[in-house]
Amino acid sequence: MSTIAVNDQHTARATRVIQPGWVRVMHWINAVAIGLMVTSGWQIYNASPLFGFSFSSSITLGGWLAGALLWHFAAMWLLMVNGLLYLAFGLATGRFRKKLLPITPSAVIADTRAALTFKLSHDDLGRYNSVQKLLYGGIIVVGIVIVLSGLSIWKPVQLQYLTALFGGYDFARYVHFACMAAICGFLVVHVALALLVPKSLRAMIIGR
Repeated sequence: MSTIAVNDQHTARATRVIQPGWVRVMHWINAVAIGLMVTSGWQIYNASPLFGFSFSSSITLGGWLAGALLWHFAAMWLLMVNGLLYLAFGLATGRFRKKLLPITPSAVIADTRAALTFKLSHDDLGRYNSVQKLLYGGIIVVGIVIVLSGLSIWKPVQLQYLTALFGGYDFARYVHFACMAAICGFLVVHVALALLVPKSLRAMIIGR
């Protein structure tokens, strides 16, 4: 293969759109909404802790219960609307099918081993490995559950059937907290991978 052909391939790969505009916009809106929801949620949790600890006021939002609730509900609508649009676009464009399927246990195990030994390739950012498929698919499910459990806590009488689905108001709070912890864990991994592979962050900013 000639040098010119190789350079043309590299140029085409560099200019190829990896993250379309709607994905990038919704990603960053989602990041802001989740940040607001988590930090205000910690302040709400402090008003009635489930466990024997509370979150430092330096990392919470709202200042007090009423203020935190205002922030939480405002961010809730932003997250719900943006999330529904993301799901609609993802299904309509076939992005979920192309990016997240197929996925098999053997592929997840193989890619996990490769990741742990730093042998996992990141050459093609347009293709998700099996670990990414599992994480991104799983976090979508967690996002749906945290919204539904949050609604059951917010309106336990009006949405009594939904609250009952989560085992009652008290258990719904535990489900909501567990989902929050899962999202925080995902964010830690997500940010760490973005720092390890800076071109993936660049792609989420400029698309290429």
